Amino acid sequence: MVSVDDADTNKKFAEQEQADFPLLSDPTKTTANAYGVLSASGVAKRWMFFIGPDAKILHIETVGHTADAGEFLANKLEELKVKKK
Repeated sequence: MVSVDDADTNKKFAEQEQADFPLLSDPTKTTANAYGVLSASGVAKRWMFFIGPDAKILHIETVGHTADAGEFLANKLEELKVKKK
């Protein structure tokens, strides 16, 4: 997950949500801009990019998932046959 928040904010969020995956900080918004998800207000859109082991994008989910994000993510990874390391 990439966020335009700073590392300290992301660390607090990860601890609060008990995230078991890495959160990358992009406070300069370079990555968000490169992926085309930076909104006019400077906030990143909540898109999901599923990237395979060969670094190719397998799927882009542009519909925001908040309440069901974990379930959606797990199902999509299974559908795409992506294995968790």
